[in-house]
Amino acid sequence: MKIVADSKIPFLKGVLEPFAEVIYASGNEISAAMVKDADALIVRTRTKCNASLLEGSKVKFIATATIGFDHIDADFCASKGIEWTNAPGCNSGSVMQYIAAVLAHLSNKYNFNYAEKTIGIVGVGNVGSKVARLASLLGMKVLLNDPPRERKEGKGGFVSLKRIQEEADIITFHVPLNKSGTDKTHYLFNEGFLGKLKAASIIINSSRGEVVSNAYLKQALKENKIKAAVLDVWENEPEIDIELLRLVDIATPHIAGYSADGKAMGTAMSVQALSRFFNLNLNNWFPENIPLPKDKNININAEGLTAQEVINKAILVTYNITTDDETLRNSIRTFENQRSDYPIRREFNAFKINLINDDNHNLKILNQLGFGLNQLF
Repeated sequence: MKIVADSKIPFLKGVLEPFAEVIYASGNEISAAMVKDADALIVRTRTKCNASLLEGSKVKFIATATIGFDHIDADFCASKGIEWTNAPGCNSGSVMQYIAAVLAHLSNKYNFNYAEKTIGIVGVGNVGSKVARLASLLGMKVLLNDPPRERKEGKGGFVSLKRIQEEADIITFHVPLNKSGTDKTHYLFNEGFLGKLKAASIIINSSRGEVVSNAYLKQALKENKIKAAVLDVWENEPEIDIELLRLVDIATPHIAGYSADGKAMGTAMSVQALSRFFNLNLNNWFPENIPLPKDKNININAEGLTAQEVINKAILVTYNITTDDETLRNSIRTFENQRSDYPIRREFNAFKINLINDDNHNLKILNQLGFGLNQLF
């Protein structure tokens, strides 16, 4: 058996070699010639699995170690009997941590209290659900919009996009990229969306670049129709809009889901799916020895600090988002390298909190966010 795999998928090398010949290559260098006699592919978003790549090949199975799957031509695969799988929810904890760092940074910069803010979450799947829980724990009012779920589950708990536009101080997108149909999300943020927004709102996009129109987001920022924007995903990436980069508050190179924990889960889900398809006896495989943070213990003296200040400090110790922002701004042309060589980032559950002079209220919230404890409450 022959498998072609993206060389940047972590924890993968050595796992499948006992069962197959494994060829590794950069995602955008995986070619039709390379996959012609392959039985399976393990890819990321940079490999376009379409007729150009797959026509005339032996490929029977594709696993993408990502939540998104718009790089896979599902219709073509179906016509050729090629099965494929993605990794839904694999990096949901990582994106939640990213949004937590965004909120901590922005609340510090603009001096706002979570309890006084309403957040609108557009798309309430694996990621959006965790972001909703995060926002609730922070004390924010949460509005949820997810038309597919609303049609399936009923209106309870969901609101219209119009209500989010009119009431939300912060709007964060967690939707797939749908280019047509009832649930079209391509350019969901457009001129019409912009015209209905509450004044001084903040826009966050960590879903897909084309969900937000560059042109109208730039207009909104230049004309002060919104307070700020945060982008982890971009139209035409890696060739991103430099003018827009300069206008947004936080700019990162599509790494919201790139925690070591999220990557490990994505790889595990891909290996397990491939194992089930080819009967490889790796159905329960999971990476061992995920690197630990340099210091997994977080010590905070809560004396004189508000609850929000304590929580923000803890969040930003695990992930100082300004580092990724500065790296991208200082080296725009290395966008892809920043993704492929992303440093180790661990999620909240890899850290233990020790709070001094705290009434235990903050400790309980941090524990609910996923932090381990060095003390009892």
